[in-house]
Amino acid sequence: MFKNLFKKNKPEKTEASNTIIQPLEGKILSIEEVPDPVFSQKMMGDGFAIDPSNGVLISPIDGQVMNVFPTKHAISLADNNGREILIHVGLDTVTLKGEGFTLFVKDGDKIKQGQKLMEIDFASIKSKVPSIITPVVFTNLSENEKVVVEGDQVRVIS
Repeated sequence: MFKNLFKKNKPEKTEASNTIIQPLEGKILSIEEVPDPVFSQKMMGDGFAIDPSNGVLISPIDGQVMNVFPTKHAISLADNNGREILIHVGLDTVTLKGEGFTLFVKDGDKIKQGQKLMEIDFASIKSKVPSIITPVVFTNLSENEKVVVEGDQVRVIS
């Protein structure tokens, strides 16, 4: 059902976080394809995006929930090696003030890869926001690391 997205090239501190899985089912897009310059110009970091085909958001990693935004439209995670990931559901979804989002985690929760984090009612929010394309941004990559999208695979390379 969910495909492996990438395997890190560097030696890992823990076996469990070698692989990141796709957090939403749908088509993987390059971050440059996100119709918002904050994401497409990598102002928050490098990453990729998903044009979602269903509304179940799962954890792409083993780690911890760092922050669930009060408006429920975004969640930041950290894997067990300290790599930080921001998942921003749709664009301008902050204006919905939580409408259409059901959370299953809170700040500080330990999470396992594949664990349900949130359900999103894309059918109800789609007409209220510019896009449901969901950026997935690595906010603390080192300067020599970048995200590469090749078909339906995403890798972080040094």
